[in-house]
Amino acid sequence: MNLRSATLGAVLIVLAVGLGACGSDLPRSDPAADPPAAEGHRVGDLPTGFDVQGHRGARGLKPESTLPGFEKALDLGVTTLELDLHYTADGDVIVWHDPVIDPGKCRRPDGSDAAVPDPDDPIASETELAVRALAATTLRSLMCDRNPNPDRFPRQNADPTALAGNDFGIVTLGELFAFVDEYAGSDAKTAAQRDGARTVRFNIETKRNPQDPAEIGDGFDGVNVGPFESQLLEVIDGYGFSDRVVIQSFDRRSLEAIHRADPTIPLAALTVSTDDDLAAYARLGISIWSPRAATVNRDRIEVAHAVGLAVVPWTVNDPEEMARLIDAGVDGLITDRPDLLNAER
Repeated sequence: MNLRSATLGAVLIVLAVGLGACGSDLPRSDPAADPPAAEGHRVGDLPTGFDVQGHRGARGLKPESTLPGFEKALDLGVTTLELDLHYTADGDVIVWHDPVIDPGKCRRPDGSDAAVPDPDDPIASETELAVRALAATTLRSLMCDRNPNPDRFPRQNADPTALAGNDFGIVTLGELFAFVDEYAGSDAKTAAQRDGARTVRFNIETKRNPQDPAEIGDGFDGVNVGPFESQLLEVIDGYGFSDRVVIQSFDRRSLEAIHRADPTIPLAALTVSTDDDLAAYARLGISIWSPRAATVNRDRIEVAHAVGLAVVPWTVNDPEEMARLIDAGVDGLITDRPDLLNAER
């Protein structure tokens, strides 16, 4: 599908309706069944080398997938920034979880809803806005500083941060890499925070949906890297971050294609079921298993370790659940609340 050759308004309507209808078919890394972020005590000392992954930055504390959110995660000393990528109409990779723009998360710079129809506005749509139909610069102009789940994330706020300020636009992967480099050299941060930013890893999810190839819409053949993966690998190489990146996906085809193109990049398999063939993942070159937390127990962790897989469950926001999983032997956790694992440094 050539999005550039289509009329933008028609593309927005068709894609947004289609994606909205099928969105529930794709496993998400934060289903509504996940428990709300807990308040209260922090987890105690962590095992040596434990991987604290800030989910979409620090979604329980700052608006998701924004520079202030990633800055907060870095302030808290996460070892990995977890994020999602989609593909824009002009062929860039942007840091965003959903295939559409939800007005519950984003607004126009003037404060109006992003989805309010306006025939003179290139980001207008009768429904939700399809990311794949929009250019990176258009997405960058939105302000995604809203909390769509205040009951679930009562501590999330959109206060400006020291470096990012109130820049809540949707950024490209390259902009995020550049921001982390800026953070690592900033006198506004402590020595420990700067050191952490110099070594922080990036767990990047390719948001391919095996039930709906049009969600990325780049002509991916299921075997070779599509333009989406090619651009992702180009950005990683351009910033010299190949040794700091893990690529994860629910879509095994995306992982296998990336492994063929660059077998040196570590891969993580995201799962939701309890009957995964962990040995098969290892044979595919996958080195990390990231299951939904509710499907994990000590026995499965031992099986994963026996075939050479590290275990990093998602998305864990309750201190008691964190403690259970750490005691069972997980190698890390993906969480909206890294403050429950790490104190600000």
